[in-house]
Amino acid sequence: MSEIEFAGEVWYWRGPAPWYFVTVPEEECAYFEAEAGQVSYGWGMIPVTAEIGGSVWATSMFPKDGQYILPLKASVRRAEDLDDGDVPTVRLRLRT
Repeated sequence: MSEIEFAGEVWYWRGPAPWYFVTVPEEECAYFEAEAGQVSYGWGMIPVTAEIGGSVWATSMFPKDGQYILPLKASVRRAEDLDDGDVPTVRLRLRT
């Protein structure tokens, strides 16, 4: 599988360094779990190329509560008019 596509809800983490994320669904997480040993560079981080609408960016997902979460850059949220609770279509490709 070279690309994963899913719809996921944007959520806001209000920690000491606030950030927006999309949680990768369990079924898609299984693919990344299987590939993690090949591409992970520590702490379970998995490098991906992410795409929402016309925005494409390089980032890394990380594990949380048995799934992976995808951080959304502020520039992507602005360009795609995304906020907490929105459900965009996300496309992910592993970076090696």
